[in-house]
Amino acid sequence: MANKDYIERLQLTIQHLHKCAAVHRETVPVHEVFKGQTLWNGNVEVFDLGGHPKAKRCYGWTYGEPEEFITILELPPVDSAQSAVKVGVSYQIKKARPK
Repeated sequence: MANKDYIERLQLTIQHLHKCAAVHRETVPVHEVFKGQTLWNGNVEVFDLGGHPKAKRCYGWTYGEPEEFITILELPPVDSAQSAVKVGVSYQIKKARPK
């Protein structure tokens, strides 16, 4: 399990961004591979949400220096930590492409 300070920072970020309560549920290891290449390998923190109008769960992790937060609500097509990472990684790839 991740350290308490890390969980609390993610929790506060989720509560601020999504305007609802968030309670840490579990840590899920995810290894995302595409065409034999590791795109992402790490832990995803799973939070149960209270008071969100649509989602009951949120997935979160950080990356980079300085640290950046990724939070993905459990809304279709996201239904697991693995699918949250797929959505998050594809967003980061699109964001990094030159326009």
